[in-house]
Amino acid sequence: MPVDHPVYPVNLIVDGRRCLVVGGGAVALHKVRGLVEAGARVTVVGTELVPEIVELARGARAAATGDAAVVAEARPYRPGEVAGYRLVVAATGDPATNQQVYDDAEAAGVWINSADDPERCTVTLPARLRQGRLTVTVSTAGHSPAVAAWLRDRLAAELGPEYDQLIGLLAEERTHLRSEGRSTEDVDWRTALDSGILELVRAGRLEAARERLRSCLSSSSD
Repeated sequence: MPVDHPVYPVNLIVDGRRCLVVGGGAVALHKVRGLVEAGARVTVVGTELVPEIVELARGARAAATGDAAVVAEARPYRPGEVAGYRLVVAATGDPATNQQVYDDAEAAGVWINSADDPERCTVTLPARLRQGRLTVTVSTAGHSPAVAAWLRDRLAAELGPEYDQLIGLLAEERTHLRSEGRSTEDVDWRTALDSGILELVRAGRLEAARERLRSCLSSSSD
């Protein structure tokens, strides 16, 4: 349900893990695509399945194992079948079915998101923006998904591919410092990030950005 107290934000690692989507329409398709993008093994059950879900079931493969990433079954939800899944999404448009799925999920200790049905959620799904390794999420604690999506789109104009390259540079240097037995917690990363290296990356001057990063980190450790 929409909440007025702070929610606890997490990034779920669903890669290779079993998730269930109940429903077979356009909303369910959107949820399935997001889960597959994150590497989940998705089972979809719905009385009617849009053709795109059927196509995903035919073609999507899990990167780690090569197994089918999507299994689609054109049938009603079976009471109790949420057990054994890590996450379930109810996207049926039918309050009675959503209630059944919610009750089963609560009984089995499985996190559940019910699309456009905040009263039957233990997880709300934020609007998300991905740029390579960078993921930015915007949440309104279930109160206004429209505002979350609007703000995400405004941020998208700012966050280009140079941010993923910047992440790569800092990750590379972090690995280098750790290989030398140095702590990366007391390094002044903020000063380095404020030194103009993003602008160098944006201009395609990756080597200059790398040198400036190392210079800043070297100065901060003196």
